[in-house]
Amino acid sequence: MTYALNEDQRQVQDLVRRVARERVAPRADAIDRTAEYPQDMYDLLRELGLFTLPFPPAYGGNGSMLSACIAIEELGRVCYNTAYLLLVQWTPFGAILAGGTEEQKKRFLPGLASGALRAAISTTEPQSGSDIAGIRTRARKVDGGYRLRGAKIWCTNAPVSDIILVGARTGEERSARAINLFIVPRGAKGFEIGRKEEKMGARGVPSCPLFLDEVFVPETDRLGPEGGGFKIVMEAFNQSRPLIGARGVGLAQGAIDHSVDFIKNRHLFGQTVSDFQGVRWMIADMAMQTEAARNLVYRAAAMVDAGVTGTELAPIVAMAKCFASDTAMTVATDAVQLFGASGISADYPINRYFRDAKVLQIVEGTNQIQRNIIANAVLGRASR
Repeated sequence: MTYALNEDQRQVQDLVRRVARERVAPRADAIDRTAEYPQDMYDLLRELGLFTLPFPPAYGGNGSMLSACIAIEELGRVCYNTAYLLLVQWTPFGAILAGGTEEQKKRFLPGLASGALRAAISTTEPQSGSDIAGIRTRARKVDGGYRLRGAKIWCTNAPVSDIILVGARTGEERSARAINLFIVPRGAKGFEIGRKEEKMGARGVPSCPLFLDEVFVPETDRLGPEGGGFKIVMEAFNQSRPLIGARGVGLAQGAIDHSVDFIKNRHLFGQTVSDFQGVRWMIADMAMQTEAARNLVYRAAAMVDAGVTGTELAPIVAMAKCFASDTAMTVATDAVQLFGASGISADYPINRYFRDAKVLQIVEGTNQIQRNIIANAVLGRASR
């Protein structure tokens, strides 16, 4: 399977790289410091038409997950938060595209593709962070639809979203077959969005708890057949994991960029810091690890583009997410070391890369969960 960049993908790379350097990079530190939602960056992404990238031409895209990864990487290289704006839109879009009815697709996807609508997806609960099958939020069947009751945490993009895909359990069965996704509008009666979390990294895109008190959702806003939500969620997460990996590659490459600029302009003991052999070896290791992560992410994206799904796709995209985010953390840690005391100062951007990289090892399925997925593919599931 090839994942060499074609001409269209190189054009995406050139465009996003230029825009990232000229218009996004100057805003990155302020977004992190203030933790304010970067509406100007959202408007920029709309202007460029980037929200459509991974989706079919019917929605204005080119159907290329690899192109989407390239865009995420180039934006993440200068600003994690701006890259995040794309991802939080793409995951719910992918879920509706995969499991929605034709009516639901017509109602929501054009607006999500253009950026006129914003969305979020919420499955995480206090007692079941990575355990989708353990969701406790209940969806009680009533005339014409369902009543949702429960609470969620860490719903990213919730305060600015027009709709939120909420995972809830139907019936009494305590298994994955009872999980469904429901399309809940932000202003629904009984639906409350809680206080924004004060996060260590990824500070520009808000994450909040959700509270659902007998929220009515019509049957037409259940995503997929009853009991089919778990499969939709897992496939949507699988499809999006190369994008998480691309964020890691972008973070790592950005940390290298800042490190190279710093050490080439710093002098100690009568020579440039970049001439010290130990420092040069650190940069070499950082570059090797990042290139290896990039190739794994691009391969995973190419598999998605080739239509690979299910158990064949799951371990590869888990590898891409896990390895790339671990690489981002390792490279960012070494970058802070290269900056010395300046690396722990808020006056230099490298500490932002370090904080954002740590977040990436946890969100969208912790790296321990990714290792479970990989081990299950190699060894089979562990006996209970």
